[in-house]
Amino acid sequence: MSEAKLSVSGVRKVFEGRAGEVVALDGVDFEIAEKEFVTVIGTSGCGKSTMLSIIAGLEEESEGEVLVNGEPVHGPGRDRGVVFQSYTLFPWMTAQKNVEFALHGTKGERADIAREHLELVGLEGFADAYPSQLSGGMRQRIAIARALSYKPEVLLMDEPFGALDAQTRQLMQELLTRIWEEHRLTVMFVTHDIDEAVFLSDRVLVMTARPGRIKEDIRVGVERPRTFEVLSTPEFFEYKSRLLEAVREESLKTATEQLAVR
Repeated sequence: MSEAKLSVSGVRKVFEGRAGEVVALDGVDFEIAEKEFVTVIGTSGCGKSTMLSIIAGLEEESEGEVLVNGEPVHGPGRDRGVVFQSYTLFPWMTAQKNVEFALHGTKGERADIAREHLELVGLEGFADAYPSQLSGGMRQRIAIARALSYKPEVLLMDEPFGALDAQTRQLMQELLTRIWEEHRLTVMFVTHDIDEAVFLSDRVLVMTARPGRIKEDIRVGVERPRTFEVLSTPEFFEYKSRLLEAVREESLKTATEQLAVR
């Protein structure tokens, strides 16, 4: 692997609960190279979103270190763009103004960049529309356009398509794949959907059940560019089966532990 764009070393996260300490993450280590698309999957509660929040600077690790371009992460920064499952758009702003909000520069410069990125996500005709006038998929396109508009070093995506219907979700996956293939972004993407993970990724990181660690690091060799037709290929099914088994092992461990407690 080339020099890491994102490096996570020995990250541990402990929360204080009513019954005492809860260890969410314990010794997480991985790297993402420049222009890689890496997806993180795992059972519910394994710490996927907590890990992304630490990288985004929205949570602080209890131990360990996160580096972007070799520099430690201390809070949110413009070197990291974040897209969540909820659209986090300002309802009183138009699509264009929502994208402009993230930008610096003159009024004209901000407007030009916003229009360019709305076109990138196929919404050039909806610049003056308000979020309430748009579908869920369109709102998420605005969120992606906004996150890309200031050219972050790393794009962090936390189940961004999780609230969409199946057909819209597939279209959004194809859109994101096209954007990544054209612009070669560095992406960390969190999902619980294994098909989505295989379709989008260069590599898939499988996390253990809580406390979360990296259980497997699987490189996806499905040829690019990818369209929905790859979902029915034997190669795709091979990766899907391997990942299903890895996640299932952790789900069974969790279920066994819960039964033992009862």
